[in-house]
Amino acid sequence: MTPDGEAPPAAGSAPAGTGAVTTATGSIRRPKTTGLAKGDSVPGVAKNDPIMVIDNVTRRFGGLTAVDVDHLEIPRGAITALIGPNGAGKTTLFNLLCGFDKPNSGTWSFDGTNLSGIPSFKVARMGQVRTFQLTKALSLLTVLENMKLGATSQKGERLWASIIPAMWRKQDDANEEKAMELLARFKLDAKAEDYAASLSGGQRKLLEMARALMSDPTLVMLDEPMAGVNPALTESLLDHILDLKDLGMTVLFVEHDMHMVRHIADWVVVMAEGRVVAEGPPETVMNDAAVIDAYLGSHQDVDLGVVTGRVAGEHSAAEEELLEEIKEAEEASIAEAEEEKK
Repeated sequence: MTPDGEAPPAAGSAPAGTGAVTTATGSIRRPKTTGLAKGDSVPGVAKNDPIMVIDNVTRRFGGLTAVDVDHLEIPRGAITALIGPNGAGKTTLFNLLCGFDKPNSGTWSFDGTNLSGIPSFKVARMGQVRTFQLTKALSLLTVLENMKLGATSQKGERLWASIIPAMWRKQDDANEEKAMELLARFKLDAKAEDYAASLSGGQRKLLEMARALMSDPTLVMLDEPMAGVNPALTESLLDHILDLKDLGMTVLFVEHDMHMVRHIADWVVVMAEGRVVAEGPPETVMNDAAVIDAYLGSHQDVDLGVVTGRVAGEHSAAEEELLEEIKEAEEASIAEAEEEKK
């Protein structure tokens, strides 16, 4: 029973009056945000309230085009998952948006401010922070010292002020109090005086997420937050990501764990070969043919043994189509080679 004497809502139901889809992690049910897009769930669809808008962003490495995004909008106040097979360009796009890399072309804006050419430290000061797939905790500093590094506009960072403790002591005490509150929330307060090197992989992920919150960000970008995490900490991490949204932040994360994406994401963007091939609510995207093709290949229903002749059997229509594609590719390759000889 609730404190008002009413029966609690059934598992998986939405809070009364919200009409929202709910998700559960452990014993906590959270409403999913819906109605994010203005039109159908297609690549590049406009959002009702985008916090980030990306236009014609490309990044090439030699002859390889790693990112080629025509138009993408990230909805404000929601959890957006960026998924795709290895090599799809997800982390490269992250690096571009955060100022860690420079694009060959394109523009993007955060909260109405153009970020093209803005270095990463200035992007972070504007309220857009990120974590990394491989954690960046400073191993020879304590957990508390790592946290205090995340605070912005510290007076003690100025050369002359640093030698006069009276100028920065009060602010430093406030930063330490805030850091301890965050560590307690992430259940790392008992490790505050331990070196960061002593933490497990999952604890380092928690530390990096907690440190990102020291700057009171508006947009938190997480690069594979579940990678290398002990399953015992997975539920805790999920709850902390959902907490970010409850605190009014927007979350954009890269992830390969489809169960996690389905459970916590409000919106999903799918990349393949550097391009956005699908986007929409998770239940819609997971059944999209373009998504299945991106992960499994466009001929996942074809028996390659029959196609190559190693296994006896009759060719289906899909197998005949694949054979025709192979034949055309071979003819084009031969024609190109003959042209080069001339």
